[in-house]
Amino acid sequence: MPDGWWRDRAGAAIRLRDSLAPLPSTGLPGLPAPIEVVLVVEGKARDIPEDPSGIRIERAPASGDDTIIDLVRHHQGTRPITVVTADRGLRARATALGAEIRGPSAVPR
Repeated sequence: MPDGWWRDRAGAAIRLRDSLAPLPSTGLPGLPAPIEVVLVVEGKARDIPEDPSGIRIERAPASGDDTIIDLVRHHQGTRPITVVTADRGLRARATALGAEIRGPSAVPR
């Protein structure tokens, strides 16, 4: 059921950041800890504060999808990269660069 996140994008991004906080030390199924977690934010969510939880905030200057692809491209071949998204276009772009894809249900909330 939709929760109206689009009416408060910054608040939704903060809630997501906070829900991701355990992941660097717990990992995900098939991705044992420690893992680096990068949250890409765009638009009104771009100004959310950093948090000492270990989640890195990447502030997209324009398209969040383009920033994710830039990050994948930058780290391509240096380490395994997993992108969590439901967006088909982003999935295709990231997969073409060698990233593993997981759907949003892979991340506990």
